[in-house]
Amino acid sequence: MDDRLVVTLWRHGMTDENERAAYIGRTDSPLNEKGRKMVQKFSKHVARPDLIFSSSAIRCLETAQLLFPGQKIEQFAELQEMHFGDWEGKTYKDLKHLTSYQAWLDDPFSRGPDGGESFAQFTERVQAGWHLIKTHSVACRVKNIAVITHGGVIRSLLSAFAPEKKAFFEWRVPLAGGYELVWKKEDFRRDGACISLREVPLTEKPNG
Repeated sequence: MDDRLVVTLWRHGMTDENERAAYIGRTDSPLNEKGRKMVQKFSKHVARPDLIFSSSAIRCLETAQLLFPGQKIEQFAELQEMHFGDWEGKTYKDLKHLTSYQAWLDDPFSRGPDGGESFAQFTERVQAGWHLIKTHSVACRVKNIAVITHGGVIRSLLSAFAPEKKAFFEWRVPLAGGYELVWKKEDFRRDGACISLREVPLTEKPNG
């Protein structure tokens, strides 16, 4: 197993905005009580990783601290959720009358939210964050790392590195859940696909 690297991608716990199905990217919402309980429910059963990386969003940092109390957390802004611009904090009901919103729903990969980030910009940023993770992990010669981030970021990484191919929105990423990916270290260094993937403890659904 010395030639293997395990990467666990965790999505943060629930926030008030998640609970009402609002779009939150750059909105820096903390976990709510449900979200904290959601993470604490299984935190005692989570193995301690060698390195921990987190989105700089407070909901991710709080999740990381609950999962891995007392451990050092490296935070990267590159691991934040897509920026939804003028739609931040709003729900489908709030936005459904907008022509631009309906056009984005029809083709989210070539259109961006009003005042927000395009899918191409988001993907490029996430890959830059992944490069930072990879550089740190390879330099430290670790065997087990955890990444605490957002649903969209996890879908982007799974689309790039999972051994099975799925469309971006086909990946199910519940709040306080995620995936464990196992790489051969050489494949990890070369940005190859992981060799196995399984879901880690999960709970519910929503956006953000």
